[in-house]
Amino acid sequence: MSAVESHLIRSVSDIDLSNLEVFVDGAPWDDFDYLRRHAPVHWNPEPAPNHGFWSITRHADVLAVDRDAATFSSERGAVGLEELDDEQLESRKSMIDMDGVRHAALRRLLQGDFTPRSLDGYETFLRGLTATTLDAALAKGEFDFVTEVSADFPIRVLARLLSVPDDDTDMLIHWGNKMFANTDPDYTDVLADSPESEPYRLLPFRSPAGQEAFDYGRRLALERRGGAGTDLVSKLVNQTPRDGIPLSDRDFDNYFVLLMVAGNETTRHAISHTMLALATDKNQFHLLKERPALITVAVEEFLRWSTPIYRFRRTAMRDVEMRGQKIRDGDKVVMWFAAANRDETVFEDPYRFDVTRSPNEHLTFGKGGPHFCLGAWLARLELRVMFEELLARVDDVELTGTVAHVRSNFINGIKSMPVRVSPT
Repeated sequence: MSAVESHLIRSVSDIDLSNLEVFVDGAPWDDFDYLRRHAPVHWNPEPAPNHGFWSITRHADVLAVDRDAATFSSERGAVGLEELDDEQLESRKSMIDMDGVRHAALRRLLQGDFTPRSLDGYETFLRGLTATTLDAALAKGEFDFVTEVSADFPIRVLARLLSVPDDDTDMLIHWGNKMFANTDPDYTDVLADSPESEPYRLLPFRSPAGQEAFDYGRRLALERRGGAGTDLVSKLVNQTPRDGIPLSDRDFDNYFVLLMVAGNETTRHAISHTMLALATDKNQFHLLKERPALITVAVEEFLRWSTPIYRFRRTAMRDVEMRGQKIRDGDKVVMWFAAANRDETVFEDPYRFDVTRSPNEHLTFGKGGPHFCLGAWLARLELRVMFEELLARVDDVELTGTVAHVRSNFINGIKSMPVRVSPT
């Protein structure tokens, strides 16, 4: 039976995107396709104590929600589907859980460090770092690509930006796994939806790793406050936002954790999904090897294809109608970026991985909204350098075992991918 035929006998009531088991083997593409075509604004019930959410799956609608912060606010939580009480909101509020003047002021603290011009000076460093990572991995012949390459490279870039020792990177990866993948028992012993997480309800991602990361960041802040450092931590502790309100201890804690996990986890999974696509589609692999000038265009396809963050959440601030559905003031509204990035009305043959695809209006970083990803240009640079260097070093990459996905409906992650490489 074809995918189209299977859609004809389905019911929208069969689809539950709050069910994590749906995501165990990766994205539920059939569910996304069905919703996008038949119920693009869909009410998804949830188990108590949550009350359900609206799933937004079409490209145009995700774009509209993301750009309209006045109607669809981040202030009630942007990451999780958990409905937070006032104490949790106050304690766990990071920059991405804010709108308006304060959000803009916190972005501006580090925005200049992530512009293309500012990042130009990093390319030589990134190439050296990439060479070190790849040389160590390729020397093994057979290895887990996630452990040896995807996880290793972005965290070392982050260590440079934060000016922390390379010896601390394994610890940062461990904390990031426990927080971002807080619904996967392979990564955490305190699942976010378990009673055991209740003592950590005021910490990021309901994770005990949040406190460990806070403590680590606070030690760095104490060392660098009043200094002349140019690393990101020094800039956070020694600058006042443009709105004139100094960073509180909570502001610093949550900003630091946001940098630590967002700056590492997303690029890591984009690298993994790209390598999986290239290892599976040898025509695209060899096309990039033969025409390396395609890499800038290809990076946009890497980002569309991988969509490392499945979704972000907003909360409706007024009654509004969308696609004939009445969204009520206070309802949760979930933008499924992964579904939008496979919208056949925007992307021709969206399930074809095409390194020549142009234009490529993917929404992986958001697009034009106030919450456009701060690290977008750094991620692009890391992906470009990584695959320029990798494709120059290998003639072939083969999968040698099962690819394991993160159990999460937030992060579209790969946790293991055994490969065999044939060096050039």
